Amino acid sequence: MSVRAIQITEFGGPELLTVSEVPDPVPGDGEVVLDVLAAGVNYADTHQTEDSYLARQALPLIPGGEAIVRGPDGRRYATMVGSGAYAERVAARPDRLIPLPDAVGDAAALGTLVQGSTAYLLLHQAARLVPGESVVVHAGAGGTGSQAIQLARRAGAGRIIATASTPEKRAITLDLGADVAVDPASDDLRAALIEANGGAKVDVVLEMTGGAVFDASLRAVAPLGRLVHFGMAGRAPATPVDPASLMRAGRTVIGFWLIHVIRRRPDLYTKAIGELLGALADGSLRALSGGEYPLDRAADAHRALLGRTTTGKLILRP
Repeated sequence: MSVRAIQITEFGGPELLTVSEVPDPVPGDGEVVLDVLAAGVNYADTHQTEDSYLARQALPLIPGGEAIVRGPDGRRYATMVGSGAYAERVAARPDRLIPLPDAVGDAAALGTLVQGSTAYLLLHQAARLVPGESVVVHAGAGGTGSQAIQLARRAGAGRIIATASTPEKRAITLDLGADVAVDPASDDLRAALIEANGGAKVDVVLEMTGGAVFDASLRAVAPLGRLVHFGMAGRAPATPVDPASLMRAGRTVIGFWLIHVIRRRPDLYTKAIGELLGALADGSLRALSGGEYPLDRAADAHRALLGRTTTGKLILRP
C-alpha cells in the first residue's frame, strides 16, 4: 500500500516540497498507523527541510511534527510525531493521542501543540511572568505571538507591547489585546520598545528572530528583567553576550526549546495543552487561522512563512 506524502531526498528550500507516492508508514514499537486529517506547518519545519535547526535530520525525510488524526475509535485526536506528518498516513503512539473537543477545529487544535504550548510555557515556565510586568511579544500576529498576547493578558501582565512587520499585522495584535504595536524594522528598536513602555525599560521579552532584533531587545530589558529566546527566524546570529554585562545590567537571558519540556517535564506540556484546549472550547482564547493548503501546495505554505506574509496557524490538508 502506498500513500501521498511530501518526501525530500536532499536538504534545501521550499522548491523541494513536492508530492510523491511512498510506502505506507511502518509503525515502530508501540505505534499504530493512522489517517492524517490535517498537518500543522511550523517555522521549525522550514529549518527541518534545510537541516538548519537544533536537531539533525536524516534523509529521506517526510517533514512535519504535528497532526490531527482519525483514531482507532473514529474520533479526532491531535498528536506530535518526530516527523512524517506531511502525508496521508502517519505512525503515532496511542498514548500520545490528545482527544479534541468538538468545539475546537483542526487549525485551532494544531495551533496548541507547538505554538500555543510554547507561548504558555514561555510566560509561565521560562519567564515566570509576575502580574503587572510589561511584556514584549515579537511577531505578535504569528502562531505563537498571537496566543502569547492573549495569554499574557490572562496572566495579568501590565503593558503588552507587540511587534509586527506590517500595519495590518500590527492592527491584528492590538485587536488581540496588545496595548501598543511596534514595527520591528524601526531605526532604533531599543528606543521604540522603551518609548512604547512609557519611557521605561521592559520586564519580559519573548524573542524568536535573533540577530539585530535580539541585540536591541536585550538592551531594552530592565534590571531583573528576562529575555527568552526561542527561535532563529532571522537566520542571523546575535552578538555574543558577555556574562559580566548581564551581571552589570541585572538582566537574564533564557533559552527555550519545547522539546526539553516534552521529554523532561511532560506534565507541564500536558497541563498547557489541557488549559489551551479548554480556553479555545469556551471561547476565552481566540485561534488565529493562517489558512489551509492542500498537500501539493506545501511549498507555498513554506514560502509564505519564510516571506513573513502569514498570520496565525497554517495547516496542510492531505
